[in-house]
Amino acid sequence: MSDAGASAGPQPKPQAGGARPDNFFQRSAYVWKTLPVPVIAAVHGVAFGGGFQIALGADLRIARPDARFSIMEIQWGLVPDVALTQTVRDVLRLDVAKELVWTGRVVEGSEALALGLVTRLAEDPLAAALELAREIAGRSPDAIRAGKRLLEQAWHADPATGLALEARLQGGLIGKPNQVEAVKARFEKRAGRFQDGQ
Repeated sequence: MSDAGASAGPQPKPQAGGARPDNFFQRSAYVWKTLPVPVIAAVHGVAFGGGFQIALGADLRIARPDARFSIMEIQWGLVPDVALTQTVRDVLRLDVAKELVWTGRVVEGSEALALGLVTRLAEDPLAAALELAREIAGRSPDAIRAGKRLLEQAWHADPATGLALEARLQGGLIGKPNQVEAVKARFEKRAGRFQDGQ
């Protein structure tokens, strides 16, 4: 098969200088993984094609039981290109990802949960997402950011890299004001009063 047709239209390119690995279209999903704070997606109705790929970029996905998902680019003779390679690998087995990419099959909410495409189901996903966001916001912001960084950077890293990052991040938290406040709040059975300098 010739590559001639591939160059017929405008081709998005990574940012000059290699500062970013993603192109304009990929950024809409990949940006959520690069933010230092948790991103929670509330999904209802249909999340097909690019919309589904954007949701996969979120750290957590809460969906209605009747929500429907599909990686449907195959129906247009295309491959998914909204950062799927960097998002779906964290939630699906490779064989399942291949099946969904090759068929464009629609997955209902309960199957999406069983496959790991969504974190949980809720009748009101937005309310559930906001409740979870409030719970997370009640924790030390330093530990939340460090936890996201740890998991994003170490999940696919070699053991030496992952273990070194654990130790380095933990060393940056222990004994700091927000960590001390977390301990005090726990012992005093009260909500933490954290400072967020970022």
